[in-house]
Amino acid sequence: MNWNQELSNSLLWIAKAYGLTCLLFVLTVWALVRLTSWGRQFWQLSGSYFSLRRSAKPLLGLALILLLTLAGVRLDVVLSNWSNGLYTSLQQLNESLFWSFVRIFCILASIHVLRSLFSFYVNQSFSIHWRAWLNEQLLQKLLQNDSFYRLQYLPQRSDNPDQRIQQDVSSFVSSSLGLSMGVVSSLVSTLAYTLILWNLSGPLHLLGVDIPRAMVFAVFLYVLIATVLAVKIGRPLVRLNFLNEQYNANYRYLLVRLLEYAESIAFYAGEKVEGMLLRSRFGQIIHNNWRIVFRSLKFQGFNLIVSQTAVVFPLIVQAHRFFSKQITLGDLMQTSQAFGTLHDNLSFFRNAYDDFAGYRAVLNRLSGYCDSMQEAAALPRPDIRSDGTRLALENFSLQAPDGRTLLEQVNLDIASGSALLIRGASGSGKTTLLRSLAGLWPYSSGQIIRPQQGLMFLSQKPYLPGGTLRDALYYPASAPAAAAQEAAMVLQTVQLGHLQGRLDEERDWSQTLSLGEQQRLAFGRLLLNKPAIAFLDEASSALDEGLEDAMYRLLRQQLPATTIVSVGHRSSLLQHHGLQLQILENSRWQLASTH
Repeated sequence: MNWNQELSNSLLWIAKAYGLTCLLFVLTVWALVRLTSWGRQFWQLSGSYFSLRRSAKPLLGLALILLLTLAGVRLDVVLSNWSNGLYTSLQQLNESLFWSFVRIFCILASIHVLRSLFSFYVNQSFSIHWRAWLNEQLLQKLLQNDSFYRLQYLPQRSDNPDQRIQQDVSSFVSSSLGLSMGVVSSLVSTLAYTLILWNLSGPLHLLGVDIPRAMVFAVFLYVLIATVLAVKIGRPLVRLNFLNEQYNANYRYLLVRLLEYAESIAFYAGEKVEGMLLRSRFGQIIHNNWRIVFRSLKFQGFNLIVSQTAVVFPLIVQAHRFFSKQITLGDLMQTSQAFGTLHDNLSFFRNAYDDFAGYRAVLNRLSGYCDSMQEAAALPRPDIRSDGTRLALENFSLQAPDGRTLLEQVNLDIASGSALLIRGASGSGKTTLLRSLAGLWPYSSGQIIRPQQGLMFLSQKPYLPGGTLRDALYYPASAPAAAAQEAAMVLQTVQLGHLQGRLDEERDWSQTLSLGEQQRLAFGRLLLNKPAIAFLDEASSALDEGLEDAMYRLLRQQLPATTIVSVGHRSSLLQHHGLQLQILENSRWQLASTH
C-alpha cells in the first residue's frame, strides 16, 4: 500500500466531504426548524446564538468541530485499511512488512491521540461558551419585567424554573452538540464504510438466487428492521424521562421548603405531615424509575441481541470465500470490522433513542420555561406616570384575579413628606394596593402617579440576601467600601447595637435574626437608602408598641422629606400618619385626616 497516496487521498476526501457535509448540515437544520416542532423549539432557544449579526465565533467553532469529526471518520477508515494490511502480512508470514505496519500504526495512533485531545478541548470550549450565553438569556427572561414574581399570576406556569436554568441548560447544550455530531459522524461513516464493504462483499447464494454484494444489502435490511422495532419499544421513554425530571424537581423543592420553614414546621410539630408529603413525592420518583427500568430492560435487551448477532454474522457470510481462498485474512477481518462499524453507524438512532428521548424532554421543559416568561411579561401592568416626587391615584380601580373589584374610583394626592396609613379588614386589598403602586399587580385600571426612582418597599418579613450582615443592611444597594462607621451607627440607631461586631460575618441572617430584629434591620435600610417614598406593609408587626413608636419617630426625624405609606392594623400607627385610607366593604373607601 502506498501511504503517501493514502495521505493525499485522505486530504482530498476530507475536503470534499467537508464541503458537502456543511451544505447538508445547514439544509437539514433549516428543514428541521421549518418542519418540526422540536426544531422550532431549538431555534427559539439558541437561534440568536448562531446569528452572524451577534458574532461569527459560534459558527466558526461549529465548523471546526465538523472538520474534526470528519477527520476522525477518515482516520477510522485509514486504520481499517491498515488492519487489512497487518493481518495480510501475518497470513503471508512477512515479518518486514509486519514491522512496517507497526511503524505506520505509531504514526496513526499519534495523530489519533492529538486529534482526540484537540477535539475534546474544542467541544468543551464550545459547550461552555454556549451554556454561558444561554444561561444569561434565560436569567434575563426571569429577571426582566418582574417575570420571576409575575409567574404566580399565570393560570398554567412552568414548574421549577431554578432547575430549568441550572440543570436543563447544561443537558440541552451537551445533548445538542453530542447528538448532532453523532448524527453527522454516523452518516458520513456509513457512506465511507458502505464503499469498503461493497468492495469486499461477494455474492450470496440464497434459495437458488445469487444476490450480488449481499453483505451490503443484508446490513441495511438488518438495521432497518431493528430500528423500527426499537423505536416502537422505546417510544414511552420520552414521556417517562420528562416525568422523571419533573418529579425529582418537585421533591427537591419540598426539601428546600422544609429547611426554609424549619422553625414554623417545628413549632407546629408538622414533621409527620411533611414526612408524608415528602415520601409521597419520592414515591412518585421511585414508581416512575421502575417504569423506566422495565422499559429500558426491553429496549436495551433488544439492542443487545441485535448487536451480538451482528458480531458473528459477517464472519459466517464470508467464511466460504475465505476458506476457498477468494479473500485473505485481512479482507475477512476488514469485512468484519466494516460490517460492525456500518452496523453501529446505521444503528445510531436506535442506540441513541433513549438520549433523543431525554433531549426531547429537556427541549419541552426549556421551551415551556420561555413560553411562561413571555406570558408573564405580557400580563397587563398598571398605568404609571412619573411626576417628580408626587404620589397620587386618579380614577384608580383595583381588581382581584377572578375579576372581583377590590377598590373603585380612588382619587387621592399625597403631599411630599406626608404619611398615609392604609387600613381595612383582612383580605380587603391593602397589600394588593401596595403591589399596584410598585407596578407588580396586573389587575387594575386608572392611573398611578409616582417617581420612577427612589422607592423602597418594606414587607412584613424582610428579605435578607446571603452574604455579610453589612450586605443585608444596605440591600438593594451595594455596601460602600469604607462605610463601617456609618453601618455601625445605623445599627445602634435601630437598637441593634449588639450586632455591630458582626457586620462582616457571612451567614444565613434570615435564620439567625428574629423577625423583630429583621424588621428593625429593614428600618435601617430606609435610613441608609433615603428613598423619596417608603411603602411599609405591616413592617413593624413583630415589634412591641414601644419599638414601633421609636422606629417611626426615627423615620420622621431623619427622613423628613420622605413620603411614607404604611399598611397596618394597630391603632397606635395613627399618631405617625397624617392621613388614613380606610378600605370598606363592597369596594368602597374613605380618606380622612387622623388629627
